[in-house]
Amino acid sequence: MAQDSTELPALIADIGGTNARFALATPDGCIQSERVLSGADYPDLVQAAAAYLRGIAGPRPRRAAVAVATPVTGDWIQFTNSHWSFSRKAAEQALGLERLLILNDFTALALALPLLDPDERQAVGGGTAVEEAPIGLLGPGTGLGVSGLVWSGNHWLPLQTEGGHVTFSATDEREWAVNRILQRRFGHVSPERLLSGPGLINLYAALAELEGWPANELVPADITGRALAGTCRHCVEVVEMFCGMLGTAAGNLAITLGARGGVYIGGGIVPRLGEFFARSAFRARFEAKGRFSGYLAAVPTWVITAANPALRGAAAALV
Repeated sequence: MAQDSTELPALIADIGGTNARFALATPDGCIQSERVLSGADYPDLVQAAAAYLRGIAGPRPRRAAVAVATPVTGDWIQFTNSHWSFSRKAAEQALGLERLLILNDFTALALALPLLDPDERQAVGGGTAVEEAPIGLLGPGTGLGVSGLVWSGNHWLPLQTEGGHVTFSATDEREWAVNRILQRRFGHVSPERLLSGPGLINLYAALAELEGWPANELVPADITGRALAGTCRHCVEVVEMFCGMLGTAAGNLAITLGARGGVYIGGGIVPRLGEFFARSAFRARFEAKGRFSGYLAAVPTWVITAANPALRGAAAALV
């Protein structure tokens, strides 16, 4: 008799604009055999997943959940910040799966929030979460992901949003000047144009033009690394401005969702900033909403410090 596919480990993945993270999820919820592949090394999901599965012993998974850093609106998946694209149905057939679930990467991360242990998040500022109130989530990485959770009365419902592509909100003359520089380049300036890895480079270049200092050819890790080390005052300015802008975006999200259950910061950039982020203007800017400053002062904010939590959310989505 053929083994029930739900009794086998499921393939789970979190595919961003840079890396493809794969793992297996056992029926009891254990995540194992994690491996990170570079998206640049493979033409698409099928080839990357096949490479991962070749290195895995045991029966081949027949179910999979894949979180992708792009909108999920139908069968065809086209990544926003990557050359990858694929048909869900064709990928399901090519990988020999009975079921292939595709969900947005920040939807998967939202599903992981209730599964985090207390030591897998770091509080920034005060506030106390209201039980079963909406929860906000955003995070800068290769792009800017935005999601949240709403309580149904029985379980948490994740939001599928593309909030990183709304219009950027400048709060002072310096930010308006940066916005005007980026408008000349991009037309529409979204928060993702500033609050992401490429956004750090955009912000660095815009400040160099605005303030008249020479810009070097840097990658995002150079900017954050030099800021943390204190070896480049311009990089310090860039990352400080980045943190303040993220605080404004997080406050906007909290008010929009009524996220009195708290706001989580994910993605690959902020967890690496550590104490720099904790001391930054993030929390002050989060609360700086005029008549609603008191409302936001009561909302807690956390940085997610767990490793690859979206894999847990992808596994939860299969249940």
